[in-house]
Amino acid sequence: MSRVGLRRRRRWCRAIPWTPLGLLLCLVGASVARWVPKIPHCPPTCSCTKDNAFCVDTKAIPKSFPQGIISLTMINVGFTEIPAGSFSHLHLLQFLLLNSNTFTLIANDAFAGLTHLQYLFIENNDIQTLSTHTFRGLKSLIHLSLSNNNLRVLPRDLFRHLDILTDLDLRGNSLLCDCKMKWLVEWMGRTNTSVPPMVCADPLEFRGRRIRDLVPEDFHCMSADFAVYETFPFQSVSVESYTLNGDLFVVFAQPYTGICTLYAWDDMGQAFRKHYNITSHSAIHCKPVVINNMVFLVLAQLFGGSYIYKWEEASQHFVKIQDIDTARVLKPNFVETFQLEDDLFFVMADSSKAGLTTLYRWNGNGFYSYQSLHPWHRDTHVEFLEVDGTPWLILSSISQPPAIYKWNRSRRQFAFSGHLPDAADVWMVRHFNVSGTLYLCLGRFIGDSHVLRWEGQQFVEVQTLPSRGSKAALPFTVDGRQYLVLGSDYSFSRVYLWDKEEQRLWPFQELNVRAPRAFSLISIKNQDFLFAASFKGKTLVYEHLMVDLSAK
Repeated sequence: MSRVGLRRRRRWCRAIPWTPLGLLLCLVGASVARWVPKIPHCPPTCSCTKDNAFCVDTKAIPKSFPQGIISLTMINVGFTEIPAGSFSHLHLLQFLLLNSNTFTLIANDAFAGLTHLQYLFIENNDIQTLSTHTFRGLKSLIHLSLSNNNLRVLPRDLFRHLDILTDLDLRGNSLLCDCKMKWLVEWMGRTNTSVPPMVCADPLEFRGRRIRDLVPEDFHCMSADFAVYETFPFQSVSVESYTLNGDLFVVFAQPYTGICTLYAWDDMGQAFRKHYNITSHSAIHCKPVVINNMVFLVLAQLFGGSYIYKWEEASQHFVKIQDIDTARVLKPNFVETFQLEDDLFFVMADSSKAGLTTLYRWNGNGFYSYQSLHPWHRDTHVEFLEVDGTPWLILSSISQPPAIYKWNRSRRQFAFSGHLPDAADVWMVRHFNVSGTLYLCLGRFIGDSHVLRWEGQQFVEVQTLPSRGSKAALPFTVDGRQYLVLGSDYSFSRVYLWDKEEQRLWPFQELNVRAPRAFSLISIKNQDFLFAASFKGKTLVYEHLMVDLSAK
């Protein structure tokens, strides 16, 4: 017989008279006691009654309690974490108080098995974060107090499965009322649970405000991300697009093979597929032009002359139809197209010391030289824009600040009008409009880039952007958000986002593109893609994705 059995026998025997009959009862009673289930003792650090236990200074959650315990209090314990299933052996528990401890972590499913628990108090601890499934399984919980901890945020849907919760206390926490807490505002607006007033600690705009007074519209939680969507196994120095008969095509100029490559959008496969190659020697820019449902392609080459091709629908081939005058354009670097007074033009920037940047006009049968501009200045880029209703061309060059040409309506030609002031070493100029205000971005290869604003009589610098090594820039708009991407040969390319309140650009995202030479925004139905042509690496396609920060 065990020692416990001997003690029970002695207590039994002392309680009856010492007679022959009593001796018989002692022997029989001890035998019966041997088969009665043993009742676990109250843990040494706890005080127990029939249905409750009170524990102080315990080093771990005891595994044995008197049967039938429905109330447990644990204070000043000697551990900081509550692992999963810590109380699963107390399945009848209805009341659990864990106040005045140093808990820092409560694991998922820490209270698994407590299907009868109604009251849970975890106050005056050092809890900073909780997991979404911390309270999973507490289907009978009606009162939960997490007051006076160090909680900053609460995970989304923390209280989703607490269907009959009637009281919730979150007071005494330094809550950060950002997008991650928007769900709590929405939940409080539709729940019947009683929540005592609590205030936001941060951010500054909400500091001191009662959370119940906030509405979901107070939070601006929609952000964006440029995620790599597709990678092409070739280098490129230009990227352009066009549509024909409802189909979308993208055209790349490849520097090492010298060819123009066309890709078509595969709607079924949701990807771009190789469609056609135009063989050339040294393609620097492949510019498609669509006129009356006819596709022409201006193929600018560094060497060997430049040409114009036309797509023949019957043979499904591009056919060369015209040579570009090599006496004018010796070393093209960029091609810009635009419509002006019912006429279609393209202008080819010449980067040689002896060439002429030249304007060409469509006459119904082909493109013919219309006007020579800016001779012998090694032009790198041309930008067409309208300023107060007047068409402008801004020519960037290696040798001098960007030159401004304005359209003379009576002479029907562009006339030189001056230079952009204090703008040396500008590789390209790009323009964009925000709320009716015109801005220029001056992309520079040496030094910082600049943002200028039109003030009615002149452009005034309003911002400087670090962009050392930039030979590519593109302002573009997606979903009402104004972006600017600046390439860099020496570091990551950077996307900037326009701040409407502060009227300036802020860094938004970095893109890992090696030596970018061109960017292009191409939209297909509900998808927006940013193409990045790389001179030293693979050509990349980024998809613009809208992200709800409150959903994380």
